Formats: sequence, structure tokens, C-alpha cells
Amino acid sequence: MAATDQIRQMVNFILQEAHEKANEIRVKTEHDFNLEKQTLVHEAKLNIQDEFTKKEKDQEIKERIARSSEVGECRVKKMKIRDELLNSLLGEASSKAAVVTKGQNYPQLLQKLIVQGLIKIEEDTVAVYCRGEDVDTVKGVMGAAVDEYVEIMKRESGVTLKCNVVMNDDRAFDLPDSSCGGVLLTALNGKIVCDNTMKSRLTLVYEELLPSIRAILFPDEQ
Repeated sequence: MAATDQIRQMVNFILQEAHEKANEIRVKTEHDFNLEKQTLVHEAKLNIQDEFTKKEKDQEIKERIARSSEVGECRVKKMKIRDELLNSLLGEASSKAAVVTKGQNYPQLLQKLIVQGLIKIEEDTVAVYCRGEDVDTVKGVMGAAVDEYVEIMKRESGVTLKCNVVMNDDRAFDLPDSSCGGVLLTALNGKIVCDNTMKSRLTLVYEELLPSIRAILFPDEQ
């Protein structure tokens, strides 16, 4: 009987040990599972946050690009409108300059333009070009222009020049109507050119005054 009790006690001890061990394993397993679950959840949250941050940054970059593109397009349109306005202003000025060629003082203006061109070129042989409709007028003031040029050079340098100023006789090389009048002088077979057309003079003045014109027309850009 004692042996049976002893065996029963041993069995109960082994069962108790087994239960305790099983419970210990269960507790450890649950702990490890919960810890792993928390780790996975935390990593998932971090991944979601990273993905959200990345998408947010990507969206921000897209919006910046879109805004930059929109601003660029607006600037291009604004510059186009501004250039069109300035070009129209130059066109109107050219039209008014063309009216000068119809005035009674135009011959005197042509003479002064020829004299100025001769002074700039400073060559003995010079060819003068003009519009076809101005040929007779230019021929009419050519002699007076040469005399004025010689007088000026003599007064300034003490030297009496002998220059050969000829009129272009090839009508194919007459200046176009877009020159708005005036003259063009060449020397050394076209190697030296002095553009004294109304269009050229107007463009020169326009470029010099362009900053002031922009300040008047577009004060907000200053």
C-alpha cells in the first residue's frame, strides 16, 4: 500500500511539474507572441507613417512643380503681351516716322543724314542708297551735303577733303519701304556701312529709351 501511495505521489508530482511547465511555456509563448505582435504593429505603423510622409512630400513636390509651371506660363504670357505692346508702340512710331518723309523739311533732313553718315565713315569714296521714291530728293541735296561735310572737316581739322560721293544707280538695291526713309552709306565695297535710315534711327532711340518706356508702361515691374 505504501508503494502505491508513493507511486501516486510521484505521478502527481510529475503531473504538477508538467502543468507548471506547460503553464510556463504558455505564458512565455503568449508574452513572446504579444511582444512580436507589438513589434509588428509598431513597424507597420512606422511603415504607414513613412509611406504617408513620402506621399505627402511627393504631393507637395507635385504642387510646387504645378505652381512653378503655372507661374512660368503666366510670366511667358505676360512677357508676350508686354513684347507685343512694345512692338506695337514701335510700329506706331515707325508709321509716324514715315509721315516725316512727306513733310517739307524732309530734304533738309536727308542732307543732314548724309553729312552725318560721311562724318562717321570718313572715307574718300562713298555710295549712298535710299528708297526709290527718294532718289530725286537725295540727288537734289547731295551736292550741298558734300559741301557741308567738307566745310565741317576743314573747320575741325584744317584739312580740305576731296571726296567722291556717288548715288546708287541700281534700282534693285534701293532701300525697302520698311526703312521709313533716310539713307544708307557704304564704303570700301560695302565693308563699311552706316545705316542712317529713319527705321534705324528710330530703333536706336527706342532701345536707348526702352528702360524709361518700360518704367512708364509697366511700373509694377520696377
